[in-house]
Amino acid sequence: MKARLPKGMGGGPQNMQNMLRQAQKMQENIEAKKAELEEKEYVVTSGGGMVEITVKGNREIQSVGLNPEVVDPDDVEMLEDMLVAAFNEAMRQIDEEQERELDSVTGGLNIPGL
Repeated sequence: MKARLPKGMGGGPQNMQNMLRQAQKMQENIEAKKAELEEKEYVVTSGGGMVEITVKGNREIQSVGLNPEVVDPDDVEMLEDMLVAAFNEAMRQIDEEQERELDSVTGGLNIPGL
């Protein structure tokens, strides 16, 4: 006795074409979202606002702003630490948002390379 599957639930050519169309649409959505995220700007501060950096989603640094009060020739190490902290925070924010946004496009599917 053969079991009948509801229409559209079989593994026939029509269902395969649907799956391929859906996969192609998902790929287009992923590429569009990636392009959008690469153009987004992230503004991050450290040291209580003494250092401000602007980084695009593609990790290109747009600007670095320093409050004149933070420029102390006797304490260059503190300024370096604030810059590192700001850059690291910007990269963390970029990674976090890209993961969240791409998960929304893929529906949480784990797709290698994303």
